[in-house]
Amino acid sequence: MFNFVNRKKRIVQIVLLLAVLPFMFWGVQSYRSDGQEGYVAIVDGEEIPRREFEQALRDHQARLRAMFGGNFDSAMLDSYEVRDSVLERLIQQRLLFREAISNGFTVLDSQLVNEISQIPEFHLDNKFSKKQYESFLRNEGLSPVTFESRVRQELLLRQLLDGYSEYGFVSDAVANKVIYLSEVQREISQAQIKPEDYMSQIEPAEDEIKAYYDEHQSEFFLPERVRVAYLVLSLKSLAENEPVSDEAVQTYYDEHQIEFGQPEERRASHILIAAAATAEEGEKQLAREKAENILEQVLQDPERFAELAEEYSDDPGSSSRGGDLGFFGRGVMVKAFEDEIFQMQPDEIRGLVETDFGFHIIQLTEVKEAKTADLADVKEQIEEKLKLQMASDIFGEAAEDFSNTVYEQSDSLSPAAEKFELKIQETDWINRNSNEPSVLADPSMMNAIFSDEAIVDKRNTEAIEVMPDTLVSARVLEHRQATAQSLSVVYDEIVERLKLQLSEKRAVAEGRALLADLQDGTEDTVDWGEPKQVSYMQPSGLSQEVLRAVFQADVDSLPAYTGVENTQGGFSLIRISQVINPETLDQEKRKNFAEQLQQMRTQEEISAYLDGIRSRYDVTIRRDSY
Repeated sequence: MFNFVNRKKRIVQIVLLLAVLPFMFWGVQSYRSDGQEGYVAIVDGEEIPRREFEQALRDHQARLRAMFGGNFDSAMLDSYEVRDSVLERLIQQRLLFREAISNGFTVLDSQLVNEISQIPEFHLDNKFSKKQYESFLRNEGLSPVTFESRVRQELLLRQLLDGYSEYGFVSDAVANKVIYLSEVQREISQAQIKPEDYMSQIEPAEDEIKAYYDEHQSEFFLPERVRVAYLVLSLKSLAENEPVSDEAVQTYYDEHQIEFGQPEERRASHILIAAAATAEEGEKQLAREKAENILEQVLQDPERFAELAEEYSDDPGSSSRGGDLGFFGRGVMVKAFEDEIFQMQPDEIRGLVETDFGFHIIQLTEVKEAKTADLADVKEQIEEKLKLQMASDIFGEAAEDFSNTVYEQSDSLSPAAEKFELKIQETDWINRNSNEPSVLADPSMMNAIFSDEAIVDKRNTEAIEVMPDTLVSARVLEHRQATAQSLSVVYDEIVERLKLQLSEKRAVAEGRALLADLQDGTEDTVDWGEPKQVSYMQPSGLSQEVLRAVFQADVDSLPAYTGVENTQGGFSLIRISQVINPETLDQEKRKNFAEQLQQMRTQEEISAYLDGIRSRYDVTIRRDSY
């Protein structure tokens, strides 16, 4: 509806909030809310009503649905992040409106009339039509007064931000420099000074080991841990104890033959001469004649079918295999093609068969007859299915009974185990972050296991549903508080840590020393890797730190050397052997690049402006209200 905003694309792109102003949904009078329906935030003493926030959220959802269509996942909106972003836009809009008013901006009636008269939706015969205007607004559920208020407010904020969006400036010198830096390449070679090369040369002293242990004792604490026994009541475990008679299995088998049947499948080859369904008749005729010619060759010498398919078929997926399509059942191929195949005899050749893809020459090469699996082969499968059906009918009642049993007889899991024919399982030592066994890893289960009721009172935990149709109750067998491990226990681990730390320091020191020697003119005897060309636009796998070092290096004299500490703990030594200057950009590309820079700078300035506004006003958010 607001197509006139398209003429101000840059401002819309930079400040999307202008497209969804809250007072555009409710009018300026919504600012005067008495707060009876609650509020979500207060901006400089003025409330943002909850109803306004909820409307803005609904509009945000509608835009996402329109944008993503069938791919839209409504779960995307069930998060505080989305709600926070919507509320933040409402707050920014309030602040911008206050700024516009306080700075004396206004919209004349003549400006409003001129803006609305230019909106194409209100035109008939290329002229503004009041009748068309009123009809359009009525269909949108808007009155002229409401719409004009919205347009007036949008124009007001446009004035406020036009100074940034319309008059941003990037000098030619800056644009040229950025263009050059983005395009210039440097040819580099690298050598890595690795910590592992020094590990065998380093042996930490005893006092270093003791000092490390004293400074990092918290890292060597064993967390609070327990050993537990537990029972799992699941639909599957309940089903295992359900009896199923041979008669029931036979009955199910007889009544569900389709589940155990293998439908007929056929294997075929084809030669396709493509002709789209929308092609002109002349084009189709040429394709038909070509296919008829190939069919004649095939009928004369059927042994050449595969050879002719490789040579002439327009189906890239099968032509390389001599036209072979493999086995397929009904409902896989297009109907006309399938109808022919399932009427043919093995080795029979037919054509031409016309489909939306073109003209086909078909050869049936093999048939797999339909068959039904023997009862003996599927008996276990049927028994399992019947057991699950029977168990599902009683699982709700059994789950309630299980919960009551472990609660009422809380000093042991044995009564529940005997009643439901379950095996009591035991764990090794586990802590709150253990992932095994997986049925105990549920946060609610862990909280119950580590509760005073389970540890101090030695009671069974309640039956907790850790996944659908799966209940677990546990009992603590042993408990140990968090304890510090002695130095003797963690001695070897500390030695390895120190050796790695000291090796990293040694590698960096060696790297820096070697770099200094190379920069001072010492003979280059380094075993460099393969040279490669890099730029800011094509970093060729270099990290930002390495790339920055490459382009900050002085290249007045080549080769030049630089280096940085790397994320692996060593040192990356770099030789720059060549500077490859970019080709001169034509004026059109240079202009486009400068405009992009200007837009980027405008975005940064408006972002800074919005941050500045926010800091000058008192904003209170009621996070418990939305």
